[in-house]
Amino acid sequence: MHEAWYQHALQTPHSLRDKLVRLRIFGILIMSGALVSPALAHPAAGHAFSYGAGLAHPFTGADHILAMFAVGLWGVLARGRAIWLWPSAFVATMLVGFAAARMGLHIPFLESAVSSSVVVLGLCVVFAIAAPIWVGTVIVGLFAFFHGFAHGVDASTASSIPFVAGFALATSAIHSAGIGFGILAEGLIGKVALRVVGALTVLSGVFLIAS
Repeated sequence: MHEAWYQHALQTPHSLRDKLVRLRIFGILIMSGALVSPALAHPAAGHAFSYGAGLAHPFTGADHILAMFAVGLWGVLARGRAIWLWPSAFVATMLVGFAAARMGLHIPFLESAVSSSVVVLGLCVVFAIAAPIWVGTVIVGLFAFFHGFAHGVDASTASSIPFVAGFALATSAIHSAGIGFGILAEGLIGKVALRVVGALTVLSGVFLIAS
């Protein structure tokens, strides 16, 4: 009995130290993201001409990165089919939005709609909203349409297919990063870690709307 207590006493500080280190690393990553993401500007229209440009396009807009990352986090919190269905729905509906833009349709306040998606999806993560699978799909798909439309506005008429392939792959990569980060953070720290990221996402979205 005494030996068991002694072993526990030796292990507890080590375990606590590991958790503190993990929290510190997590905090540094979050603070870095919070400082960098609002500084990213959305690219001007007409700069996309190739697969490489399409691949890079989502990474040059904070609104795209934050929204797609949040979809991955929300899927982790919702669990089940949401973890793959919601990102898949985002990509599919984003392509529909892209096609609508290439057809010459016009959406007023497009940038505001895209920035608002960051706030709404961030709130879904903050409150870990357990939406039915189809409701989450509709929410994600609606905002994905606006993101795809924005991509379509930026695309060149000469090479839209390579551009589509590029930004679709990049979008999937950002979703995967959100899912991977969410699973890792939840395992190391807990769901509170994802909610903290969601809160920072909301703040970043508000900043984007205000600016």
